[in-house]
Amino acid sequence: MKMRYRPFGQLGWDVSPLGFGTMRLPVIDGDTSRIDVEKASLMLRSAIDSGMNYVDTAYPYHGGKSEACVGKILRDGYREKVKLATKLPIWDVKTTDDFFRYLEIQLTRLETNTIDLYLIHALNEKHWEKTKKLKLLDAAEKARSEGLIGHFGFSFHDQLPVFEKILREYDGWEFCQIQYNFMDVDYQAGRRGLEAAADRGLAVVIMEPLKGGQIAAPPPRETIPLWEELGADLADGRNQHVELSLKWLWDQPEISVVLSGMSTEEQVQQNLHSAARSAPHAFSDAQRQIFDRLRTAYSSLQKIGCTGCGYCMPCPNGVNIPRNLLIYNEVHMYGDLEQPRRVYHLVFSEQEQAGNCIECGQCEEKCPQNLPIIETLKKAHEQFRRP
Repeated sequence: MKMRYRPFGQLGWDVSPLGFGTMRLPVIDGDTSRIDVEKASLMLRSAIDSGMNYVDTAYPYHGGKSEACVGKILRDGYREKVKLATKLPIWDVKTTDDFFRYLEIQLTRLETNTIDLYLIHALNEKHWEKTKKLKLLDAAEKARSEGLIGHFGFSFHDQLPVFEKILREYDGWEFCQIQYNFMDVDYQAGRRGLEAAADRGLAVVIMEPLKGGQIAAPPPRETIPLWEELGADLADGRNQHVELSLKWLWDQPEISVVLSGMSTEEQVQQNLHSAARSAPHAFSDAQRQIFDRLRTAYSSLQKIGCTGCGYCMPCPNGVNIPRNLLIYNEVHMYGDLEQPRRVYHLVFSEQEQAGNCIECGQCEEKCPQNLPIIETLKKAHEQFRRP
């Protein structure tokens, strides 16, 4: 099936609706720093041969090994067939000169003279203030003028007001990358952020289209009638709900490309098949409303009714209470323990983890919904502890 393409914002070129994210490449013996280069090469090259033309990596992926692996795979003429994106590890940047130091390392790893799409990685309010203080925007413009990078953007991990502030305070952005899926319409940048970026002419790249694989898990029993109403055949483990979830994204013309972190050739072929059948405005209003009902159905499976209002914060002992409750709820919403457990151990600091709760009770005194926070944090820690 022939690949379809979409405009990449206002930059004058078209992108495949599916992009290859290289954060979850196949590995050897479960060691994420040991990429199975042979398998990864077959997967990425077969995707490119099928018309996929966007490859996304980052400095820290796979313990710092992803960029060099991608550089090797894109030899033999494959580099010229794709737009290549990578990211500045803003958390490690201490001086303006660090921008060029990291960029030089990345150019070497990727075996290229130009990085087509360069992002500041994981911008949040703290990192945005650092970006301005260190004049990294000027550094990026200089790198762009010298041809070291082609286009400049950012990936985002914070709340909508911060996203709007970042867009408002710098008019040189050409694209952005946000977490977005049919469950996350009000999470971080969300739908309003997507529209705000598109209105400014930015290309929008989507990450976590399946919430780190949670939406790809077998649908909970309560949601099956809605998936079937959308036309999904879920018999014998068929995962047609995955294609419908991706099509929900591709239905929206503001989205340029959806990244998928694929780990097997089977996933590559399934996603390529879905991308070749994608189109904006493919769903009817009635079908879009079913997705709204699906969101409600999944949310009804939450174990604790936390809305993320933040009134419980700050915790005097440093626990990230809303985030712990969020990932605890996600286990029960999607039936997938592994992704929340990865977040708990790899994203949270030890201080932020639920197990750091000292049961002082201040959070419960401040909670407007009188939720049993302490007891739930105990349950969350027990569930997320490594076996």
